[in-house]
Amino acid sequence: MNGRTIRLRLTLLYATAFFLAGAVLIALMYFYLNQSLERRPGGGAQQVVREYLLERAERNRAPVSAELFKALGEQAQRNRRDTLRAMLVWSLVSLGAVGIAAGGFGWLLAGRALHPLQRITATARRVADTSLHERIALDGPQDEIKDLADTFDAMLERLDRAFDGQRRFVANASHELRTPLTINRTLIEVALEDPEVPESTRRLGATLLEVNRRHERLIDGLLVLATSEQRLTEHRSADLADLAADAVGTRAERPGAEITADLETAPVQGDPLLLERLVHNLLDNAVRYNLPENGWVSIRTRTAGQRAVLTVANSGPPVPAFEVDSLFEPFRRLATAERSADSDTRGAGLGLSIVRSVAQAHGGVVHATARPEGGLAVTVDLPRARA
Repeated sequence: MNGRTIRLRLTLLYATAFFLAGAVLIALMYFYLNQSLERRPGGGAQQVVREYLLERAERNRAPVSAELFKALGEQAQRNRRDTLRAMLVWSLVSLGAVGIAAGGFGWLLAGRALHPLQRITATARRVADTSLHERIALDGPQDEIKDLADTFDAMLERLDRAFDGQRRFVANASHELRTPLTINRTLIEVALEDPEVPESTRRLGATLLEVNRRHERLIDGLLVLATSEQRLTEHRSADLADLAADAVGTRAERPGAEITADLETAPVQGDPLLLERLVHNLLDNAVRYNLPENGWVSIRTRTAGQRAVLTVANSGPPVPAFEVDSLFEPFRRLATAERSADSDTRGAGLGLSIVRSVAQAHGGVVHATARPEGGLAVTVDLPRARA
């Protein structure tokens, strides 16, 4: 953590103000005491001694020595200087000791005053990492910090409504579009079942069916993306190793790259359906954008401390490092990957977007790395389920 925090700056400000006030107070006390002693150089004792000696001199008819009065004056000056020096030393020592204690109290008071801000910051971090549904709901007097918290809550409320409206629109539009696509597919399939249909019409029908399937995959992807960006409603135990084994078994029945698996138990907590879609999307993406021949895909699950980690790597065309982050944006594809992928199995450009959205909904992160030999290595890091 950066040492120059606002708490430390406030503590230094409090301590500096205390030391300045103490120094001014000591200076005023020193000036007042100096002036007071200056007006009484010998004090009352010197006057009493002078009167006593004059009285004895008159009685004995002997002169009074001037050196005696001079010695008395010098002694009074030494006493005044010693008094001022002792006052100044003890005042400075006391100021230092009390100043250190005041710095400690200032640190405690600054922490107490900044506690609401720390709560606001922690909530903002959680909102940025998970969802917009959480609120600060700060209690206390109606001061500047509570005004800030209430303003932040109002902003989150507006953002939450806006994003919810956007997700509902995507979900509703996707649902509405599935009906005409289903009707189109049914009509085309019924028409192709007629044995008297010409060959050219069959080829056209097959092309239309493929276009229809691509649109259905696009709508399914939009639905999953809209669902994964909402608050999780399912919190059940799942194992990334089991999900990965199921995905590998499903993929083994279809032609494609050679898949190798190194699966260790990696328990997580969340929505099993969304997590299953995450694993399948990663594996499908690795197989689809691979080399036409001698391609390979490796999938690995493991635990690292309190994290469950899933890594999917694949061979393939070289991927520019500056384009890796853009792969997680919706409808983004690499031109090299498009050319190497089978046109009949090209996705809608939502695979990695869904992966990132599902990972963030479960409190995890996902990042991809371009392999020097070509292809990608995608790692998903999720919180490990508690035993």
